[in-house]
Amino acid sequence: MNAMIQPLASGAEAPTPRPELGPAVPQHRGRFVRALGHAVLRLAGWRLTGTIPDLPRFVVIVAPHTSNWDFIIGLATKWALGFHVTFLAKDALFRPPLGWFMRAVGGMPVDRSAPNAMVDRTAREFATRERMVLVLAPEGTRHRVTKWRSGFWHIARTADVPVVCAAIDWGAKQVRFGPTLTVRPDVDPEVDIARIKSHYDDVRGFHPALQA
Repeated sequence: MNAMIQPLASGAEAPTPRPELGPAVPQHRGRFVRALGHAVLRLAGWRLTGTIPDLPRFVVIVAPHTSNWDFIIGLATKWALGFHVTFLAKDALFRPPLGWFMRAVGGMPVDRSAPNAMVDRTAREFATRERMVLVLAPEGTRHRVTKWRSGFWHIARTADVPVVCAAIDWGAKQVRFGPTLTVRPDVDPEVDIARIKSHYDDVRGFHPALQA
């Protein structure tokens, strides 16, 4: 079950919840891989906080993405939690030999020249799987962008799944999960994406100047 915050006496400091995976969440049981993930995070001085919903299908958006180191921290987090996820990455990364590793850890190639096809393909994947967690970076690149891409929003709307925010905060050295949000198809996508993005206002990327 997800970590819960218990009521405290007046003046006491609330504990920071640590994310755990409930039985409905897709996961793997590899003890060695989980131990490796914990070791990497511990040696790098990182901690995991927040809550992950006990649901079989949802989208996780990871931000900010300003460095290749974000992938290392994200992969260690996935391993440490025993999280079985599918993540989107540019198709150029799936050429051998790197492509073999990318697929082994859950990668799915994306043709950035056809964003509509990507949304439809991913929504079909959700429709055919009983359990699926999709992870993607809404910035779409580690380089400087002025706004988030809307792909995650359209995928969540089309597949009718919630969005879980995950922040890689280099200032606090923590990966923070939450909140879990539902997209609002009744409003303009850019307005709704701005609402979701506001939950990252206090997060610092590896290269803050590159944050959207």
